Amino acid sequence: MILKNICALIVVAAGLGSVANAEPIYVKQGNDWSPELRQKFYTQDQGSRLMPAAWLRALKTADGKPFLHDSLARYGYLPMPGRSGADAGLPVGFTTNDKGKETAIGMSCGACHVREIEVGGMAYRIDGGPAIVDFQNLMADLDDATQTVLKDKDAFLEFADAVLGKGASGSEIDALRADFIVWTNRFHTITVGSLPEKEWGPSRLDALSMIINRLGGLDIGPADNDGIIEENIAVANAPARYPFLWNAAKQDFTQWPGFLPNGNDLFGLVRNLGEVYGVFADFRPHDKDGVFFNRDYLKENSANWNGLLKLENWLKDMGSPRWPWALDTELAAQGETVFNLATEDGGCAECHAKQKGAFRSIFEETWKTTVTDVGTDVAECMVIARTLKTGVMEGATVPFSSPMPAEAPAVSVLGTAVVGAILQNSLTLVEDGLADDLESLLHGGSEDKHEFLARHKDLFSAFGGKSAAAGDGGKCKYEGRVLDGIWAAAPYLHNGSVPTLVDLLKKPADRPASFKVGPSYDVEKVGLAAEQTKFDFTIETTGCDQLASGDSRCGHDYGTSLNDQQKKALIEYLKSI
Repeated sequence: MILKNICALIVVAAGLGSVANAEPIYVKQGNDWSPELRQKFYTQDQGSRLMPAAWLRALKTADGKPFLHDSLARYGYLPMPGRSGADAGLPVGFTTNDKGKETAIGMSCGACHVREIEVGGMAYRIDGGPAIVDFQNLMADLDDATQTVLKDKDAFLEFADAVLGKGASGSEIDALRADFIVWTNRFHTITVGSLPEKEWGPSRLDALSMIINRLGGLDIGPADNDGIIEENIAVANAPARYPFLWNAAKQDFTQWPGFLPNGNDLFGLVRNLGEVYGVFADFRPHDKDGVFFNRDYLKENSANWNGLLKLENWLKDMGSPRWPWALDTELAAQGETVFNLATEDGGCAECHAKQKGAFRSIFEETWKTTVTDVGTDVAECMVIARTLKTGVMEGATVPFSSPMPAEAPAVSVLGTAVVGAILQNSLTLVEDGLADDLESLLHGGSEDKHEFLARHKDLFSAFGGKSAAAGDGGKCKYEGRVLDGIWAAAPYLHNGSVPTLVDLLKKPADRPASFKVGPSYDVEKVGLAAEQTKFDFTIETTGCDQLASGDSRCGHDYGTSLNDQQKKALIEYLKSI
């Protein structure tokens, strides 16, 4: 009997261990989302250059292991066996490129937008889902590792041997040291200035603050200070859940506060280029003479334009994930009726049904994105309200804009840097007769510069310095997207403060004050399981008395007055779409 129990325990332990190692079950996401397309999505470079590849491979963890020893699985990133060459050992969504003087490792969409959940000892892969990853500790540990090399002479010599090979000349080592000092100074500045004392935790990231901090803090300062404007870096304390991507290209507005027009390839480039700047693309604007631009946004810009367009087009083929377990179709039909009730009666359709959105393209229709105040945490709108010293961007213009003042709203500075680069790149292609590569962007063929700029004048309305999300009296508006695949997007609310759909249908005061985060999934409550083994992290939320905490579970109390049977039916319907 004892032997039998021991054998049973061994079998269970083996089954638990296999979750991390076995091939995941890929959830169905439509006929157009093929294994080949998935592999491309996982590995397509978009221009991010976090660190020279040889440096990252030479770094050690605090306990002496290679920094990449587990393909960064300790932070929740998903290993991708079989990669070779410069990409060997990199996880899903980590890429390499040769845009600079040496090959660099960076991040692409898949790093933050591929999810894996665990049910019954099996791993389920959801492409485009919000990743359960810990970017904050990746940054902090990378900073610690590089600071150790910088400050410890023996550690630096070991690092130099790994990067340059043994027997490198003194001049080669000195050049490496000089480059390393610049990199570590910049990275340490943004890490120390940005990362909050209260951790975001796996599955959350204050991406908007990090993008603003990166651009304003590291990219637009004076050359003699390595581009740094330290006072432009603020603590990133408005964490948000990573969004899902499967209808990201179709919604007519985007970003959590819904301030950015969306729905065609040009707006898609705006969304994606801003993201690339945030994940450490090389970017530095330079002075130039010109009719349309007085800054060169392309001279020092590692964005992979072709890669960005490919990724955006692939998103259109990514279907929402289908619930992979049993469904009660009769109950789901009842839930659809509840979903379509009026808002005051607990329904969802007014904000979340598929409705025709604003015109963005002659080729495709958009879905309406409702942007409204639902009483949730306001910290992200406080980020939008930030202003920046404009540094080398002072006096900069793009078509239809006034010269940039010495201090300006962060969204205006970001918008000028993003839109300026996109339009310069597009016009260069038109001038050079290479517009075929951007046929979907330019709607085919060459055209006069003035016509091109005039036709896309609406692009600049998104960056007027006044957020469409900002409400009166300290309120904050957020987007309400179409909910297809919402079952795969826990935790809920924009700031990830509610662990399951069952909890979301409770009054805010009755929602969990804290919960663990990880890949273990609860199919009954539809969201994060109460017990997690992957991470030792608990999100502590606040109530309605602390709406600016970044962690408030308040608001969005729609449906909370439904009876138990209606709630059960509604959740079954949400699992089915």
